[in-house]
Amino acid sequence: RYTVYAFFGFALGVLLVGLRELLFGFEENRCSMTYMFEYPEYRRVQLPRRVARLYPSYGLYLYGEGAYAQETKGLKLTGAPVLFLPGNAGSYKQARSLGSVALRKAEDLDRPIQMNVFTIDFNEELVALYGGSLRRQTHFLHECIKAVLRLYKDQPDPPTSVVLVGHSMGGVVARALFTLPRFNPHVVSLIITQASPHQAPVLSLDPYILQFYTTVSKRWATDAEKFRNVTVLSVGGGHRDYQVRSGLTALSCPIDDLNKMSLVVTAVPRTWVSTDHLSIVWCKELVLATVRSFFDLIEPETGQFTDDPEKRMSVLNYHFFRHPVQQPGETQHGPVTFSAPPEAWKEVNTLRLFYSAPKEAEVKYFLFALSSRRKAYSHFHCRSNNMEMSSWLYGCTQISGSVCVQAVDLSSGTELLPAYKAVTAKISELSHVTHLIIDASNPGGEQFVVECELQREESFTVSVQMPHVLSFGLTVSDISINSSGLLHTLQIQDFHQVYQAFRITVVSHCKSTKDRLPSVYRLRVPWFREDSFTTASIPSVIEIYGMLHTSRPDNTSSALLQLHTAPNCQYKVSFRTSIPKVLGQILRFCGPTLPVYAAVVLLLMIRAQLSSVKKSGRLVGMQEAMSKSLQLHTLELPVLLLMLLLRQSWFRDIWFSLGLPGVDSLPLNPAEDFSSLFTSQDIKASAQEWPRLVSPLLCVLGAAIAFWGSTILRVFVRFLSFVLAPMHRPLVSRDCGTLRLRTQILLMVCLSVLGGVTCGALALMVSTLLHFYRVLRLQMTERSLSHVLNLAPQKVSQNSENGFHGKGTEFNGTPLVSESLLQDVRDDLQLHLSLSTLLTLPMMLCAPSLIHWNRNLRYWVQLDPDPCWPHTLPLLLSSVLLINSNTQTLLHRLMLNLTTHLLLPLCVGMLAFCPLHIYRVTHFLSAALTLLVSSCYF
Repeated sequence: RYTVYAFFGFALGVLLVGLRELLFGFEENRCSMTYMFEYPEYRRVQLPRRVARLYPSYGLYLYGEGAYAQETKGLKLTGAPVLFLPGNAGSYKQARSLGSVALRKAEDLDRPIQMNVFTIDFNEELVALYGGSLRRQTHFLHECIKAVLRLYKDQPDPPTSVVLVGHSMGGVVARALFTLPRFNPHVVSLIITQASPHQAPVLSLDPYILQFYTTVSKRWATDAEKFRNVTVLSVGGGHRDYQVRSGLTALSCPIDDLNKMSLVVTAVPRTWVSTDHLSIVWCKELVLATVRSFFDLIEPETGQFTDDPEKRMSVLNYHFFRHPVQQPGETQHGPVTFSAPPEAWKEVNTLRLFYSAPKEAEVKYFLFALSSRRKAYSHFHCRSNNMEMSSWLYGCTQISGSVCVQAVDLSSGTELLPAYKAVTAKISELSHVTHLIIDASNPGGEQFVVECELQREESFTVSVQMPHVLSFGLTVSDISINSSGLLHTLQIQDFHQVYQAFRITVVSHCKSTKDRLPSVYRLRVPWFREDSFTTASIPSVIEIYGMLHTSRPDNTSSALLQLHTAPNCQYKVSFRTSIPKVLGQILRFCGPTLPVYAAVVLLLMIRAQLSSVKKSGRLVGMQEAMSKSLQLHTLELPVLLLMLLLRQSWFRDIWFSLGLPGVDSLPLNPAEDFSSLFTSQDIKASAQEWPRLVSPLLCVLGAAIAFWGSTILRVFVRFLSFVLAPMHRPLVSRDCGTLRLRTQILLMVCLSVLGGVTCGALALMVSTLLHFYRVLRLQMTERSLSHVLNLAPQKVSQNSENGFHGKGTEFNGTPLVSESLLQDVRDDLQLHLSLSTLLTLPMMLCAPSLIHWNRNLRYWVQLDPDPCWPHTLPLLLSSVLLINSNTQTLLHRLMLNLTTHLLLPLCVGMLAFCPLHIYRVTHFLSAALTLLVSSCYF
């Protein structure tokens, strides 16, 4: 007993460590809050009667503040329309940040440009958990776009398109617009999504959400050419967002379609922070980047958003990706001439330049000659903490003495880093350039620092091997850098899987810290824009946690750690596996599958209890049964065998010809492999067996959930039965809480009608509570019998000596109190506790549809579509029929042996076909309980 509790206690500890890292093991929220300067108003836009009648719970609003709200009271609008779509349980009032910042931005501009921010009220529906509303939201969005464009019909230059900003599932609904048969794709030219799971749903609790994703994915894949001019930008929240991991926010699109862009908010210039699922809407740094890009996309002539896809791509690249010094469209393609006097020019004869601008205004240019350095050096790197967005690096093509007469602008390669701007030029690509020119002028008297150097690629690039994930943090890979340069790149080998997590420690030492720019450490992932930045002073000890949002799709690239260092300093970088972070990553990616593993363990527990009834006539306790049944090899080996067989073409053809589904792989694969969710014939993801190595750990974690969940339920039953005991007459029969046959039939009919007329989840909840009442009555009887036997021990002893152990010993039709009767009641209590725990799981999985039905009860009584009906009808009927079951009826039935043997294949089937289709758990449990009912009656 103590060993069992110790094992499951350890498993619970592992689970809690992983949950702690998932929920709290990240940087603090460094987002700035967006503030409004006037009281916000949400003016409802009247929709046609037909639309209002079809969608009574939805609404369309225009955001406004102060004078602007009064000006737009009559909905006479002249601005550029932007439509905000809230996500799962999201409010239309979340558009406040976007609308308020857009109003302030418009007031600061010299030109009269305005943005009209509309927002949709989706009644805060749980569309991430209940997919039946997604299609309705898509149709309503279509009607809202038409209504918004009608508001501008009297304007001289009315808009022809609307920009969509979708948060969470709102971004998925925005892309679903293009699946509607009567939708004109030209009315939406730009979609920006925030933390939207485009790859796959976070939880597949019903088939409707998967059907919705299937339709959207297929449409965007088959009509990729038709939608090539539609610009879509998807922004993920980073590691702070534990609700929608950033790997799901990547867009699946052709490689050559540059109008579809995905990145993580940590890589956005001038943002560089991770956001949680809600703060991504109001994070000031990200909202500013979004609003700035919108205003840059508005044409001054018309006051509307541009129709040029190249300009859209250029503006979004500028604000969200690289942020070079030139504004979009300002790149100088022609030669550049200089008017500075000769004394403003200075040639640098060393390999490195350090220049600190004085307080006085000064014109200053530095020249690096390339003629004698082309063969010895490969790159030229320069950085400056002068954040003014102006050209500062040139390539001289014509020189007269020490003065450059004509040059080309090379500043377009500049990147904005948290502490400074930096540019790296490849010397081999500058064959037409004789000198490199650094513009270090400060006409306004600003003080700043410029550092430049010539570099050899082989000297600043080093490879480092990562410790194995199973080293448990005991193995350390470290490298020392005696920094004589400004930039060092560490190629991190064998770091390409999402379950890997490393603690990277960077220790810096300098003899002198005067006039030194801070160090910037950048973890760069080539296959997905998920870069993260860390700024460090000198000297310092900095810890960086290296974790991936997506696995590497190929073997052609490695993750990089770029160190922007201070010259003449020493850096030591060490890499160590972080087991808590590994557990957090496993839960981040595979946590949604834990209900499946918990259901498997609970079903195995009932199987072990039935086996004990068959062998000894007695039922073992829940905890003992769970510990005995947890045999991982009996579950994993059949699944692995099936996956191997599905790799054979002949077996695969037979399998799919029978209409059987593919095996669900764990969500640890590259983003592209999620296509197997929607196309059962494509089993590329299923063919990858290595993620199944994580499955035993998930099984143990699921067992911990089942074990301690059942323990909590048992304690709750004891407490509740004690509270309710005064309201019930004490009984000493094992048949307490049972129902007569007529009552059972009436209940089954009523529950069937209730589920069909209202909501299947409601009927399931009622049937589960009816069964729970049987558990409470058994607990009351067990307590009463225990108290009676404790009060009369000699009587019991005498009966025992005379052989009165029989279960049928009665007096005037009433069972006599005996140890045997108490044991029978305890066996029945254990059986029904196990069944009640098992019935709780499908009730929880169906809860989102029940919540949705309850919220919309004033609009309609019947839930349509209902994911729980009629599929849960066998489960509902079984739960009612099992109320009268006991171990005695099981012991003498012929079906008990068959049921015990069939439960194991059902568990294997759940493990194979449910991790990515969680709603199938209910189907498997229905089959299992139907078998159990047959064991009680046949």
